[in-house]
Amino acid sequence: MTTTPLVTIGLPVYNSERYIAQSIESLLKQTYRDFRLIISDNASTDRTAEICQDYARGDARIDYHRNAENIGLSPNFNRVFALSQSKYFKWSTSDDYWAPTLLERAVEIMEHDPQIILCFPKTTLVDAQGANPEPYDDNLHLMHDSGRERFIAFMEQIRLSHQHLGVVRADLVRRTRLLGSHQDSDINFLAELTLYGKFYEIPERLFFRRFHKDSSSWSRKDEGHQQRRYHSAASARIKLTVWRWHQAFFSAVTRAPLTLGDKLALYLYLARRMRWDRVRLTRELIAKTGF
Repeated sequence: MTTTPLVTIGLPVYNSERYIAQSIESLLKQTYRDFRLIISDNASTDRTAEICQDYARGDARIDYHRNAENIGLSPNFNRVFALSQSKYFKWSTSDDYWAPTLLERAVEIMEHDPQIILCFPKTTLVDAQGANPEPYDDNLHLMHDSGRERFIAFMEQIRLSHQHLGVVRADLVRRTRLLGSHQDSDINFLAELTLYGKFYEIPERLFFRRFHKDSSSWSRKDEGHQQRRYHSAASARIKLTVWRWHQAFFSAVTRAPLTLGDKLALYLYLARRMRWDRVRLTRELIAKTGF
């Protein structure tokens, strides 16, 4: 392509041969066609590379990249964003899939209202076979004018974190720290986004999130499972992950374009949340120090 399209889709993949074809097909069948699809293969060892390269040969909108080694889940998400240059960006995943009107609806909404930073649809949960659909309500239509109010509403409502897979304004995403290499850094990222703009939930169920044993949300309390999903095989276990998670919220508020009064109010709010989470925080300190 000789011109930069309005939308870039970033698709980080790793050992996804079972689901990747359906995921890519759902993106290529979008009714809105002015997009570039960047695939970053995290050194897959199955047929993922072969499948992605076949699609890239058949559609000029696809750029396939392969990492020399597995750099971890979050760094690979950040890599596909770093490769983009468009006004709007959308992450996708190798096991979930989308209704064909998602991009068309999101771009229309965001072009109409520049205050919307993130636009995502309602969700349907499906199993490994794409069966047993279950409606899921995100309750994150955050159209408050105040960043402080959006932030608190998000923190009170967030459960399953997948809203970052919607369409976002790339220039504002670049003002964030993106995704960290600790568990639940996607929640940190979304919370930071609320400080820069509004979240719009498309009322149609256009996103199909697949739950299976290898997905990151399959066993959130299983440290070994999360370690395998978030980090490369050669990386050391990240220490003090709960402390890092809380610290990231404070850092986001510090960087945000808020009044001093709003920042102080959010610092107090976050301090209360740390107090509520004191059992996990204490356990991490004991494990770290050995006392």
